[in-house]
Amino acid sequence: MEEIELYDIVKILHIISVISWFAGLLYLPRIFVYHTQVQSGSETDKIFQTMEYRLLRFIMTPAMLAVFAFGFYLASQIGFELVWLQIKMTLALILAGYHGFLSKCRKNFAKGENKYSQKFYRLINEVPTVIMICIVTLVILKPF
Repeated sequence: MEEIELYDIVKILHIISVISWFAGLLYLPRIFVYHTQVQSGSETDKIFQTMEYRLLRFIMTPAMLAVFAFGFYLASQIGFELVWLQIKMTLALILAGYHGFLSKCRKNFAKGENKYSQKFYRLINEVPTVIMICIVTLVILKPF
């Protein structure tokens, strides 16, 4: 397989991974919004806990790891010294931190110790959208 073909395949896998990760980053806080409205220890609480756990464990975390693996390969092919790429990678790391925060929130729900309101979860649900807009703009325009 020629290098350009491998690059294109990896780019496709990177984009698919990004879409999968973002689906979870946008959906999990929405589940939290509804989870705040149920009694801790109830049957509905247990259902939400199962949904949150499976979303993080089987979709979001593998997708995030794939994003970074494929992204690292792509970046190594075009050079890490590009300023727009460095900003994009920084934003991706911020998203990874956000992912970690959501994971911590999930664990708090599992312990019956949720600390935040549904309004908070509605608000933070906008974080990945803003970062996505910035990343897509950087990738398409390459302003730096």
